[in-house]
Amino acid sequence: MTVAPQPLGSSGDGWAFCALGHKHWGVYGAAGLLVRHHAPDGREFVLLQHRALWSHHGGTWGIPGGARHSEETPEVAARREVAEESYLDTAPMHVTGRFVDDHGGWSYTTVVVRVDEAPPVAIRGSESVEFAWFPADLIGTDEGPLLHPGFADTWARVRDIG
Repeated sequence: MTVAPQPLGSSGDGWAFCALGHKHWGVYGAAGLLVRHHAPDGREFVLLQHRALWSHHGGTWGIPGGARHSEETPEVAARREVAEESYLDTAPMHVTGRFVDDHGGWSYTTVVVRVDEAPPVAIRGSESVEFAWFPADLIGTDEGPLLHPGFADTWARVRDIG
C-alpha cells in the first residue's frame, strides 16, 4: 500500500487497499479495543458494538475501533475510538494483550483489556446502534450475534489472548 505523505498528527480517516487487494477503512491502519470481563461464576463476557447501518458492514457486531491517526499507537487509537463511540471510561483499563492482523501494508490491531465489572455502556455519536456484553462462548456461533467479517475472521485467534 502506498500512502501519500501527510502532516504529523493527521487523521487516518479514509480508505486504503492492502496487498491482498481488500478495501479497508484507515489510511494508517486501524485499531479496536476487545474488552473482557469474567463474571463471578467464571463465565467470560465480551463487550461488542452493534455498528450503525450506514457504516462499513453496518448492522454487524464487532469491537469498538476505527482508523488510526498518523502518529497514534494502536492502544491510543483504540481508546480514542471507544471514547468517540461510547461513554465507557477506558482510563483504568490495563492492556493484557494485542493481536495484529497484517494484510500487507495495512493492519488492524486488537488491543485486549480486562475489566472487573461489566457496566452498561451508552452510545456516543452516530456510529453505534448499541453496545452489549455477550458470553464469549457464544461469539462466532449460530447462537451469537452476526459478526463484522473482519472480527469474525480473527475471533478464533484473539479469543484467548490476554
